[in-house]
Amino acid sequence: MAIHQNPNNKLVLLSADEQRRRLDRVRQLMSDSNIDAILISDNANTYYITGRVFAGYVYIPIQGEVVYFIKRPVELSGDNIVYIRKPENITETIGLNAPATIGLEMDVTSYSAIQRLSKIFPGSEAVNSSSVMNRARAVKTEVEVDMIRRSGIAHERVYSRIPHLFREGMSDIELQVEIERVARLEGCLGQFRISGDTMELFMGNLLVGPNADNPSPYDFAMGGAGINPSLPVGANGEEIKPGETIMVDMNGDFTGYMTDMTRTFALGDIESLALKAHQCSIDIHDTLKTMARPGVEAKSLYETAYKMAKDAGLERFFMGHRQHAGFIGHGVGIEINELPVIAPRSKDILQKGNVIAIEPKFVIPNVGAVGIENTYHVTDDGLECLTNSPEQIIYFDV
Repeated sequence: MAIHQNPNNKLVLLSADEQRRRLDRVRQLMSDSNIDAILISDNANTYYITGRVFAGYVYIPIQGEVVYFIKRPVELSGDNIVYIRKPENITETIGLNAPATIGLEMDVTSYSAIQRLSKIFPGSEAVNSSSVMNRARAVKTEVEVDMIRRSGIAHERVYSRIPHLFREGMSDIELQVEIERVARLEGCLGQFRISGDTMELFMGNLLVGPNADNPSPYDFAMGGAGINPSLPVGANGEEIKPGETIMVDMNGDFTGYMTDMTRTFALGDIESLALKAHQCSIDIHDTLKTMARPGVEAKSLYETAYKMAKDAGLERFFMGHRQHAGFIGHGVGIEINELPVIAPRSKDILQKGNVIAIEPKFVIPNVGAVGIENTYHVTDDGLECLTNSPEQIIYFDV
């Protein structure tokens, strides 16, 4: 086994205790699923296990040492590193005994890659281990929560500057670019990491006025036409006009762990129906903050939110108008769409250590989108808010 020792370029950037906590959780879930070993290469999972992204594979047996098979970059240091040119070198290099079952990331890896990796372990049954990693990452350690909390603080600083960025006559794109600039200068990584192929986005979503009612093909809570059919979501280049809302849902990735936060702004007075819907969104948050505890069914949060919207006579505007989203929240972490899913048919149960974004939003025709989104940490006492910006509508000076 090729061992490289360069203390200035460590492969594993997590502390030994932190990595052990994460590996213990992964291995418990492997045991529950009768998986003897898993092989991961997805960037989000690699980052979770090591604290960095590299090209290659992490081999995690249910017992024994983790082995890191690296293609790029060169000269990383640490124990159990093996440099390879191709995946076939994995078993050739160290003579791994074939496990009875080998877990592969079938949800996020191409069919051809899965076929190739399966042949490396000819005596093993290849099974899908994506759920193991998804469920492991859904429950955050204290270190992970602290990284999300730090992202939230930076996210709040960016949002506090938004009213000062607006200039009369601005288009939605011009305002979004100014917000992106401030975010990057505050340390935003720019990376908006999303799992799967149902969503694409560049640094976030800013929706002004009637554009919020434009349906999108993506699995986001809100849509927007975008400025090009190749990315049909978000700002569409129209001028921000009096009487319209400006919903800002921008990138909160400052540490490799994200916060998800939406706030609503307005230019001039807006109609009373929009104000009522915005207050309903805040009221839903206040209710769910005490309701959401470990052991609570995720779907019950959705049911409560929908009932509150319906009781207020706002159900036809809830989570969209022309097109409705089928959820009001989701897990957040290394990726923006993690477990648990807060939706009417969700089978997820809240666990202590989950970090979730809750986003009950409304689209009011001819006015725009209203409502807020916060990122919360699930504790025994309810939800700890990690995005503490003002929640009422903030008005731009005309």
